[in-house]
Amino acid sequence: MTAASRIKVLIVDDSAIVRKILTDAISAETDLEVVGTAPDPYIARDKILSLKPDVLTLDIEMPRMDGLTFLKKLMLHHPLPVIIISSLGGASCHATLEALRFGAVEVLAKPGGPYSVGELRTNLANRIRAAAVARLERVATPSDAPVEPLTVRSSAKPGTIIAIGASTGGTEALHELLIRMPANSPPILITQHIPPVFSLAFAKRLNQDCRFEVKEAVDGDSVLPGRALIAPGNLHMLLRRSPDGYRVQVKDGPQVCYQRPSVDVMFASVADAAGSNGIGVILTGMGSDGANGLLRMKRSGARTIAQNEATCVVFGMPKEAIRLGAADRVLPLFQIPEAILNPQA
Repeated sequence: MTAASRIKVLIVDDSAIVRKILTDAISAETDLEVVGTAPDPYIARDKILSLKPDVLTLDIEMPRMDGLTFLKKLMLHHPLPVIIISSLGGASCHATLEALRFGAVEVLAKPGGPYSVGELRTNLANRIRAAAVARLERVATPSDAPVEPLTVRSSAKPGTIIAIGASTGGTEALHELLIRMPANSPPILITQHIPPVFSLAFAKRLNQDCRFEVKEAVDGDSVLPGRALIAPGNLHMLLRRSPDGYRVQVKDGPQVCYQRPSVDVMFASVADAAGSNGIGVILTGMGSDGANGLLRMKRSGARTIAQNEATCVVFGMPKEAIRLGAADRVLPLFQIPEAILNPQA
C-alpha cells in the first residue's frame, strides 16, 4: 500500500507513554500511518494545518486547553473525524459524553483503564477506519430545541420486544431515536459498541432525557414496557424467556464480529425468544455486526428496519443488513420511531 493511500492519523495526548503506545499500535497496520503527535491542543492545531490528518485521536484531560473545548473549536472551524481516547472516569466520562454530542465519532478507553493495551490495539485500528469514512456535520453545538415524543397510538401487539443495534455514530443516533419514543413504549433492548464504564454513563444520560426508564442491564433484569436496557460494555446481552415473562442474560463470551457486546448475539436471542413479536432496528456503524442477526429475526417473523445511508454517520452495518435482504424497510433516522410503533406508518 502506498503512503498516499494510507489513513493519516494525528495523536493528541499529554502523556508521552500513551502517545508511544498508540503510535506503535497504529503503525503496525499497513493501511494506517501516524503522521504526527501533539502533547496539547495548541501544538495539535498547528500540526492539523501542516500535516492534514484524516483522523484525530484526542484525550479529554490535557494542559493549556481541555479536549472538549478544543473539539468544539475544531468542529466549528476545521471539522475532522475525532476518536476520544480517555480514562472514562468521573468528570472525564461526563466530558466524553459531551464530546460525542459535539461531533466526536468514537470513544475508546485509555490504556491502564478498563481496557488492556492489547484490547485497545485490537479495537483502535477498526475505529480509525470507521472514523475515516464517517459523515460529519459542520455544527458548533447540538440543537437545544425541545423534542416532543410521538403521540401516535402504538399498534405494536402485546408482547412486542424492540431490539436496536448500533456502533460508530450510534450514541447520538440512539439519543435522537429514543427521545422521540413515548413513555409507554414496548420493552427496548439496546446493544451499542461501547467500552465498559462508559456504557453506564451513557445509560444514565438517556435516562435523564427519555420519558421512560433507561438503565445499563444487569443479569436477570426484567424486560418491561416503559424500560430500555443497554448492554454493558465488554459483555453480551441476550433475551431469555422466564416463567414470569422476559428477562435478559448478561454474560462474558467470545467476541462476535470482533465485538463484545455484539448486536448479532442480541438479535439472534430475540429471534429465538420472541419470534414474530420482535422488532429489529440496525443503526449507523462500521462493519457487519448485526446483519446476520437481523436476517435471523426477519426469518422468525419479526419486523426489521435499517437506517438509510443519508442519515448514517457510517453506512456499514445497515448496508450489510440490506445486502443480505434482512431489512423490511430502510428509513431515515427521524422516521424510525413512528415505524417501530406503527407498522403502517
